[in-house]
Amino acid sequence: MRLTKQTNYAVRMLMYCAANDGHLSRIPEIAKAYGVSELFLFKILQPLTKAGLVETVRGRNGGVRLGKPAANISLFDVVKVTEDSFAMAECFEEGVVECPLVDSCGLNSALRKALNAFFDVLTEYSIDDLVKARPQINFLLGLTDRDHRAIAKKPAIAAPAA
Repeated sequence: MRLTKQTNYAVRMLMYCAANDGHLSRIPEIAKAYGVSELFLFKILQPLTKAGLVETVRGRNGGVRLGKPAANISLFDVVKVTEDSFAMAECFEEGVVECPLVDSCGLNSALRKALNAFFDVLTEYSIDDLVKARPQINFLLGLTDRDHRAIAKKPAIAAPAA
């Protein structure tokens, strides 16, 4: 199974907002950080907003921010909003299925079990987990990390002489 670019960049957009916590994020800045078009990100923004994963603030100084804490947004939350179908085989699709084994096939059962395991793993990881796993994320995304800058300015404590 392969996730769409929409899902990939939806996760990235949420990671950007989480890393920029306490500030509004602007689509042009997010687009620049990831090297993707603003139009594409605006398209992704709609389902994320509808699902309550992000909030938009209109106006000259507007932008986007997470709709709930990053720790409360699982990867599964994002995937179920951005993916159109999880049909791994014809027998997963609604409607007429031509296979005579559709109701008693071991493949169907195995694929459903695999898909459920995939969903279970995605549920275990939050946007917060992804951001915290990358201590340099603010630097990599071009965000100013005020906390790290303040720490860097503190003088180092010399070790006591022996």
